[in-house]
Amino acid sequence: MNLKQAMTGIAALACMTAAHAQSAGSFYITTGWFHLSPQSSSDPLKETSVGGSPVNVTLPNTGATLDNADTIGFTAGYFVTDHIATEFVIGVPPKFNLQGSGAFAPYGTLGTAKQWSPTLLFKYYFRDANASFRPYLGIGVSRVSFTDAQITNGTFEQQVLHGPTSVSTDSSWEPVFNAGFNYNIDKHWFAGISLSYLPLSATAKLSTNAETPVGTLNVQSQTKIKLNPIVSYVSIGYRF
Repeated sequence: MNLKQAMTGIAALACMTAAHAQSAGSFYITTGWFHLSPQSSSDPLKETSVGGSPVNVTLPNTGATLDNADTIGFTAGYFVTDHIATEFVIGVPPKFNLQGSGAFAPYGTLGTAKQWSPTLLFKYYFRDANASFRPYLGIGVSRVSFTDAQITNGTFEQQVLHGPTSVSTDSSWEPVFNAGFNYNIDKHWFAGISLSYLPLSATAKLSTNAETPVGTLNVQSQTKIKLNPIVSYVSIGYRF
C-alpha cells in the first residue's frame, strides 16, 4: 500500500466515524444547567368556600409572580434517522419563590414550591450528520406538577389569610417548543445550547383554618397563576 492509498483510507475512515457521530441508531446523554425564567402573572385571589358554604369573593388588586430558578438537568436521546431524534428531559426539581404583587407586594416572598416537568421531545436536526455545527427545532410534551408548595410568610398568613394555610396545585400536560444547536467536539463529546418555551398555567388552591369573629372556620380560596417559562439549557454531552 502506497502513501496515497493510506491517506485516502484514513480520510474515508475519519468521514465514516464523523458521520456515525450523529447518524441513525446512535444514543446520547447530556447534563448541564437549566435556567427557568417565568413570564408570570396571576388572577386575583378568590375565596370559594367559607365554613363549607360556597362563596364567590374576589380580593381586587391581588396577585403573585414567580422568581427565576436554576437547576441541574439531564437528557437521554436516540437518533431515529440522521435528522430526527427523540429525547427525554428531566431535571432536579427547581424551587420557585412566589412574590406578592399588587396589594400583596409589600409582603415580599409569600411562599415556595418545587416544579417537576419531565419532557419528551422530538427534534429535527439540520445539516449533514457529519457536520460539526447542527442546529435543530423541536416540539414535545411535558407533564408538569408541583410539590412542597407552602406559605412561608407568617405575617401574610396571619394578616391576609387569618390562619394556618396549606397549599395544593394541579398537574397538567403542556406543549413544549424547543430550538437550539449542538457542536461536536469529537466523535463522542459535544456541547449544546437550547431554549424552550412552555405555555403553562397552574391553579393554586389554599385551605385556611381562619380565625373569625364566630370562631375558626375553614376558608377555601384559589388563584390561577400563568408561568409561561422560557427555559435555557447549556449542556455537555456524550454520544455512544
